[in-house]
Amino acid sequence: MVVTDKRVGMGASSAVYWWSLLCVSISMLSSSVEAEFKHFVPNNDTHTCTADAHATPFNNQIRGVNLGGWMVLEPWITPSLFYQFLGKDETTTATDIYSFCKVLGPEEGNRQLRRHWETWVTEEIIEELASNGAVNSLRLPVGDFMYKPYGPYVGCTDGALEYVEQLFEWAYSRGLTVLIDIHAVRGSQNGFDNSGQSQGFEWTSILNTEPAGLVTFEHWPIRTAEWMGKFDRVTGEYTDINRDNIQHALDVIAIIVDLYADHPMVLGIEPVNEPWQYTPLDELKQFYWDGYLLVKKRAPYWKFIMHDSFRFDVATWGGFMDGCPDRALDTHIYQAWMDPASRITFYADACQQKNYIAEMERAFGPIIVGEWSLATDNCAMWLNGFNDNLPGFPRLPCKYIPCSEPYMGTEQPGTPVDPGKPIQGPYGTGMSGPIYGLCPVGRDWLRESSGNIKTGTDYMHAPPSAPFGRDDSDDVMRNLANKKISAFSGIGHGFYFWNFRTDVVEPHWSYMLAVERGWITKGNLDEATIMTACEKEDTGQFLCVAKRNQLDKTLRPSIASALKADGTEDTSFLNKLSGEDLCLEGDRAFNDVWQAHRVQGATCDFGGVAELISLNRTNIIDDDMYTDDFYSPKTKQNEDDIVLKAIGLVLGGIILGSILGCFVALRFSKKFRRTVSTSDNRMIHNISHTKAFRSFGGIHPEDYSRIPNTQISMAESSLHA
Repeated sequence: MVVTDKRVGMGASSAVYWWSLLCVSISMLSSSVEAEFKHFVPNNDTHTCTADAHATPFNNQIRGVNLGGWMVLEPWITPSLFYQFLGKDETTTATDIYSFCKVLGPEEGNRQLRRHWETWVTEEIIEELASNGAVNSLRLPVGDFMYKPYGPYVGCTDGALEYVEQLFEWAYSRGLTVLIDIHAVRGSQNGFDNSGQSQGFEWTSILNTEPAGLVTFEHWPIRTAEWMGKFDRVTGEYTDINRDNIQHALDVIAIIVDLYADHPMVLGIEPVNEPWQYTPLDELKQFYWDGYLLVKKRAPYWKFIMHDSFRFDVATWGGFMDGCPDRALDTHIYQAWMDPASRITFYADACQQKNYIAEMERAFGPIIVGEWSLATDNCAMWLNGFNDNLPGFPRLPCKYIPCSEPYMGTEQPGTPVDPGKPIQGPYGTGMSGPIYGLCPVGRDWLRESSGNIKTGTDYMHAPPSAPFGRDDSDDVMRNLANKKISAFSGIGHGFYFWNFRTDVVEPHWSYMLAVERGWITKGNLDEATIMTACEKEDTGQFLCVAKRNQLDKTLRPSIASALKADGTEDTSFLNKLSGEDLCLEGDRAFNDVWQAHRVQGATCDFGGVAELISLNRTNIIDDDMYTDDFYSPKTKQNEDDIVLKAIGLVLGGIILGSILGCFVALRFSKKFRRTVSTSDNRMIHNISHTKAFRSFGGIHPEDYSRIPNTQISMAESSLHA
C-alpha cells in the first residue's frame, strides 16, 4: 500500500504556486521593460539589446558639416574674438570659453557672445549650405553649461538656447537634420580648448628673467582631463572617478531630450565629444549605456552616436551594445598631424581608411566620420591652442596672409589686428599668432619639377607660397577630397566635414570655401569621379619603397622590423649593406609587408623612412578614367601652364610683329622713311643703311628723285671736260 504524505502534496502545490507567481512577475517586468523602450529590450548586465523591431533602420547616408566655433568657442576658428587678449597677462588672458567668461565677466562676456552668435551662423549661411545639394545634416557642438550652467558660465551664456532653437527652425524649413553634439562637459573630457576648458594649464612667467617681463604658460606637456576624475600624469591612469561630473553629464542629456524630443529635425545626440584615450574604458561604456537608455525612453527615434575615444579598433568596440537600434560609432580622421609626404601618400592614406571603416562596420555596426578636413599640415593659426603650438609643430614653414576683418564688425575689442606689431604674448611652448597683421595658414602644394610628379617632394624644400604658375593646390585638394568622400561614404554611414567656415581664409578647414574653390563638388556626391576616386589605390597600383637620401643608420632598424614581420629572424646581413644596396633591400621588405597587410589598413610609413610610388600600370586601369592632372601628366596641361604659354606666344608675336612692321615700313613707306632719315635716332637710321636691309629689297624705286634734264646735261658736260 502506498501511503501519500499530505505534506508532500501541499509542498508541491506551494512550489507550483510560487513558480507561477514568479513567472507572472517576470512577465509583468518584461512587459514593463518593453513598454518603457518602444523598439527593443535592454540587457543591462551585458550592455546589449534583444527584440529589436528594426523600426528605425539606419539606411540614409549622412552628408554633413559641423557648425563649430559657434556655441563652444575655439580660438583657432574665430580668432577675432580672442585678439583682445594678445599682450595681456595671467589675470586678463582667455584661451577658451571658460576663461573667456571668467576674464570678461557675465555682462561683458554675454554682450560679446550675443554679437558672435548673431553673426557666426546666419540664416543666409544655412540657406547656402542647403542649396549646395550635397549637405543633408548639421552637427551642432554645444556645451553642457548651456543647459545646466555652472561657474563662470552663469549669466555669460544666457540666451544661447534661443539661437539654437532658431537654428532648428532654419534647418527644418530646408530639410536638414541636426545632430546635437555635447562638445564640452564639466571638468573637460580631453584637456583641449574644444572641451570648454584647457586643463593642465600653468603660468610660468615668474621663471622668466632673460628677457625679463615675458608672460608665458605651459599646456601641452602637462595636459590633463578631469571630467572622469583625478588623472595621474605619472602613471597615465585615473586615481578616482568623479561620479558627480558623470551624473551632471547624464542630467544634461536628459534635459536636452526633454527639450527637443518632439522636434522633427533632430537626428539624435552625441553624449560627449572626443573623450581622450586615457578615459577609463569601463566607465565610458557604462556612461554611454546609461545615456542611451535615457535617450531611448524619451526619444525612441533618435540616433545615439558615440565617439571612439581615439581608440578606433575592433578589440575595444566590437560587440558593444550589440542588437541595440539607432546607435553608431563616431571616429575623427585628420591628416593635419601627419609628417610631410608626397601627394600619393596622402591619397593612399585617405583611401585606406575605408578598410578600417569596413572592419568596424562588420564588428560593431554603423560608422560615421564625425570630423575630417582637407588640411595636410598644422599651419592654421592657433590650431593647437591660443598663442601656442604642439612641440615640434608645424613640421614645415607656413604661409602668411593678411588677417581677416572681424566677421562681427569692427566694434569687437582687439580688432582689427595691429599691422605694426610683431607676434605678441602671452607665449606658450610653441609659436603661432599674427605677425605685423599677417596670419599663418596652410602651405601651397607645388607642381613638381624634378623626379616623379606623383612621388615628388619638391614642395617640402620650397617656400610655403608657390611661385606664379607652380601652385598645384587646386588639383591636389580636389583629388584628396574625392578620395576622402569615396572612402567615408562608400563604406560607412556618412560624414560631417570640420568646419562649415573659418574666420581666417582657410579653405582646407572651411567647407564653404572649399566648395567655392571647386575642391569639394556641389550636388550629387555619388558621381563617377568620386565613386572611382580610390580605384587605383584599391587595386594596388603602388609600390612601398625606401626613401632615398637617408642615413643608413636610420634606415636599417626599420628594414629589420619589416623583415621580422615577414618572418625573417636573422637580419644581421643588413650591416653589410649600405647606400643604394640597402635601399633596394628596403624596397623589397617594405613592399612585401605593405602589400600583405594593406587591405587591413596598413600604411606605407615604417617610421617615416618609406613612401609610395606609382606603378603606372595603364594596361590595368586606363588613365583617362581619372580627371586629375596627377594621374595623367603627359596628356593634360595645367591651366597655369596654358596661361603662361599663351602670354609668351602673345608677347613673342607682338615683338616679332613690331620688328617686321618696322622693316616693311622702311621698305615701302616714304613718309616713315623720311621721318627716320631726319630722326635723331641713329640706331634706326643705321639699320636702314645696312647690307642686310638693302639685300631685303633696298630703297624703293619711288625713293629715287627725278633729276631735271638741265642737271643731267650739266653733269654730262663736266664728264666730257
